[in-house]
Amino acid sequence: MDFQKLLLEVGKSLGQDELKALAFLCMDLLRRNPNSVDSFPDLFSSLMDKDVLSAEKPQLLTELLTIIRQPRLLRDLHLSAQITSNYISAYRKLLYSLSEDITDEDLRSMKFLLNSKVPRRKLAENTTLDVFLEMEHLDLINETNLNKLEEIFNSVCPVLNLKIDQYKAEMGRPRSLSLPSESNEVPASFQRTGSLGRGVQPMPPSFLPSMNSSNSSDDVGQVGVICQPLPTNNVSYGLNKMETQGATMTEAQKQMEGLETYPMTAAKRGICVILNNNDFSKSDVSLKDRVGTDVDEQSLKRVFEWLNFEVQIHRDLVKETMLSVLKMLGKGDHSQMDCLVCCVLSHGKEGIVYGVDGCTVTIKELMDPFDGLGCVSLVEKPKLFFIQACQGNKEQKPVEIDGREEEDDDDYICSDARVTESIPNGADFLLGMATVPSYVSFRDRTNGTWYIQSLCQNLIQMVPREVDLVSILTKVNADVSRKSCPYGWKKQMPQPAFSLRKKVIFPVPKMPPPDA
Repeated sequence: MDFQKLLLEVGKSLGQDELKALAFLCMDLLRRNPNSVDSFPDLFSSLMDKDVLSAEKPQLLTELLTIIRQPRLLRDLHLSAQITSNYISAYRKLLYSLSEDITDEDLRSMKFLLNSKVPRRKLAENTTLDVFLEMEHLDLINETNLNKLEEIFNSVCPVLNLKIDQYKAEMGRPRSLSLPSESNEVPASFQRTGSLGRGVQPMPPSFLPSMNSSNSSDDVGQVGVICQPLPTNNVSYGLNKMETQGATMTEAQKQMEGLETYPMTAAKRGICVILNNNDFSKSDVSLKDRVGTDVDEQSLKRVFEWLNFEVQIHRDLVKETMLSVLKMLGKGDHSQMDCLVCCVLSHGKEGIVYGVDGCTVTIKELMDPFDGLGCVSLVEKPKLFFIQACQGNKEQKPVEIDGREEEDDDDYICSDARVTESIPNGADFLLGMATVPSYVSFRDRTNGTWYIQSLCQNLIQMVPREVDLVSILTKVNADVSRKSCPYGWKKQMPQPAFSLRKKVIFPVPKMPPPDA
């Protein structure tokens, strides 16, 4: 049967509910609001325009009809019932599967619980998929954060959380684990940078990453867990080929080998903006100066200039100036550049960073100016963010909290930690975090932070070997996890989250690398 006629038959065999479901499942491929898809010809034409559906590539059609449970239609149209593609993300499949199990009564209860978060007119006649879309639009849920949905299901239909638990397990998301209680004999020079927040479970010592104790001045104590990078929709892990004696490559590894690479051909690689907040003497809240952050600033400047970026440094910014700098940068013309890098060095607490006036900026506010709507000239180009800022304040004596407790003038270890805010829904973002959720990292007053220093050193060592950025960040994870305080009690594990669709491989610079 002619492929166009086959698609027409599919459309005739399905109704408006199925159209809505297929548009929802394909929204990441279509890059448009699924509610704007008004017919099956519209849907199929859009998918064909995106080059994901054709007579030569009918696999997406099979996948979609299988997800919405249309085995008879597959058989009648003589389509293979075996799924050989994976165009639809596990996240989309999860939300669709949940919608199938939510009754009308459950939906009414969900809308009631969302009244304070979502405008009532947005909930009036909406289906479950519409409610999910609105929650995504308001950033209440995304691929790596389903907390709000789990909270609602706990009240409405707790059994649905089993599907979310299964999704998390299949996605390989890290389990946040905490160390046993610390002895009060830990030197006061080790200062906390984050909090042990929600979802933390005890961790037996056997689960700790292997430690190499060191007494050198740049080895500072940290807390962390073993984890993998957070998978998100359209994630590209950028793994290198694994060559093991007697081993065969898995199908997943073969697929990784076929990943594309973002173009890196512009005369100027892009802009690297560094927001470095150190002097908090005029802050409205009690925040200490971030001694040692200038070391990180200089390291980042040297490395990204070497990588052919135009480095722009802004120091000691109040909230409004931080936002203004990034909004102006987002409005600029990046059409002749390959990508964008933004490094933020500041105090913070969960989900936010501080301006030097003590006012807070959410991580999302920092990244919003560069999404597809805010910065058209960066569409389909990688936007790389590296955040070094304290994200919690739970006390764990004798380690004190950056910006929340008194700091001994003799302490050389201060604090900075990870970001719990998720990356934007759009593609091509990477958010590099100093540590895994709810855990802490440290700032050495003399040598800078472990995370930023390891990032810079590994870029210098691995870019000349043409290693992709996510693999470099995996090496950063490994290096930082091996460090420890002199007693081996404090550990840290960084973690990237990203929605990259291709590998980020920086061209090898012609200039010799800077000193590590």
